[in-house]
Amino acid sequence: MSAVALTPAARPNALWLALRKNRLSWIGLGLLAVIVLAAIFAPWLAPHDPLQQNIAYRLEPPSETFWLGTDSYGRDVLSRLIYGARISLFVGFGAIMIAMTIGSALGILAGYVGGLLDQLIMGLVDVLLSFPTLLLGLMIAATLGASLENLIIAIAITEIAPFVRVARAPTITLKQRDFVEAGRALGFGPMRLMRVHILPNMISDVVVLGSLWMASAIRTEASLSFIGLGVPPPTATWGSMIREGFENILDAWWLTVFPSLAILITVLALNLLGDALRDAIDPKLRSE
Repeated sequence: MSAVALTPAARPNALWLALRKNRLSWIGLGLLAVIVLAAIFAPWLAPHDPLQQNIAYRLEPPSETFWLGTDSYGRDVLSRLIYGARISLFVGFGAIMIAMTIGSALGILAGYVGGLLDQLIMGLVDVLLSFPTLLLGLMIAATLGASLENLIIAIAITEIAPFVRVARAPTITLKQRDFVEAGRALGFGPMRLMRVHILPNMISDVVVLGSLWMASAIRTEASLSFIGLGVPPPTATWGSMIREGFENILDAWWLTVFPSLAILITVLALNLLGDALRDAIDPKLRSE
């Protein structure tokens, strides 16, 4: 059992060595770090108040005073873009953490217990997967109402099903391993076996999925904000900024282009980092 116990502890070192060899992972990590730091230090980086309106500067193109121009209310686009990163990252991270926690718990429970409980949980997962992610999020957000908390809950529900599937598959294999059987012979209860013996040996797969699906959560947040089911105005979000600029897209291109680029860069960074983590964890891909 001692050899098995060393595996989870040794795994971070192997992942770190594998990530160091992947240049794309550093590009993704660097882009993501810039976005996260911009969101954290938004009050110091934003040149103007993102909520301050000045009709005299309405729809100003990019200039030395307003680097990314102004919107139809005279608000600085760059400042709103920086503050909007806070909402997108917070919603994406919060929704994925909730989905990861609930989905992993259900997946481990279904895989370990099996039988009728497994059928019930996987039946619920099949129902969730039968709906397109955006459509399901739209229905839930419309039912709950437009607010930050409801937006996180709506997106989290749409992301639970993939985590259930990813957690269930290795659990079915791990529960038959010798170290789990040894723990069961020593009198360990099911909760301890799932928490101490199974979870550490499959958590890396869940983390990789989380990094990939966080990009999906950010896209969903932007889509729901675009149709008015996100965070209520005047709070700056990338999706709502695109929506506000859509009416003036021919005359003020910067209102939609820059928020769209922010979403593109963030999703690209998360996908690069997630792909690198996947390649580092998969022994077949790591050996290539």
